[in-house]
Amino acid sequence: MASLFGHVAAAAAIGQAAPAERRKDWRFWYMAAMCACLPDADVAGFRFGIRYEDLWGHRGMTHSLVFAAAVGALAAARFKPDWRKEGWKLAALFAAITASHGFLDALTNGGHGVAFFSPFDAARYFFPWTPIQVSPIGAKGFFSAKGLAVIVSELKWIGVPALIAGAALRSSAKP
Repeated sequence: MASLFGHVAAAAAIGQAAPAERRKDWRFWYMAAMCACLPDADVAGFRFGIRYEDLWGHRGMTHSLVFAAAVGALAAARFKPDWRKEGWKLAALFAAITASHGFLDALTNGGHGVAFFSPFDAARYFFPWTPIQVSPIGAKGFFSAKGLAVIVSELKWIGVPALIAGAALRSSAKP
């Protein structure tokens, strides 16, 4: 998996597509960060005997596009938007932020792949190119030499692209 720092960087970049009014609201950014990190809540399943390969295992259902769409709609609903004007756009934006988690994980060089199409297809996928170093699960493993290698990898493959994409999205977003 990419680290939580990488996932939040992607959320910050994608969030730049929001209208200026939303970008000024700290609650929007909090929700964006939560959407980006939420899929990794599935690691708690290890403690309950849920195996990595199971539907609700790591990189399973919570990394799927169906889950991203549901989270996007729930996150948008929290802001009580006018669904005819802004609601579906906000839901799509939060869904994209949530889905970015799985896309970043599919770019890592470890794990069992991402179940993008769960619950309809249990297959796990990686992209053909996997330049991002997989992050250790847990804080202890992250604060190590391996964790440093992950940070360097993510600065190169997530941080720089996120800055460029964020600037491009912000310049094209509605004021």
